[in-house]
Amino acid sequence: MSKKEISFEEALKRLQEISEKLEGQEISLDESIKLYEEGIELAKKCYKLLSEAELKVTELKKNLDDEFESLND
Repeated sequence: MSKKEISFEEALKRLQEISEKLEGQEISLDESIKLYEEGIELAKKCYKLLSEAELKVTELKKNLDDEFESLND
C-alpha cells in the first residue's frame, strides 16, 4: 500500500481484504508478514483518524454547550 492519504473507509476495506487473505488463502510466510505489516499500518491510520474525529466532535459539542449556556445567561 502506498503512503498516499487514504480515507478511513478505504483503509478499513483494505484491512478486511488483508484479513480475508490471511485467513483463507494459502500464502507464503513472506507474503503473510508483508500483509500483516500493511495491516498494522492501516490499523494505526484508522485509529488516528477515529481519534481526530472524536476530538472534533468533542470540540463541536463543547462549542454548542457554550452557545446554549450564553443564551441562558
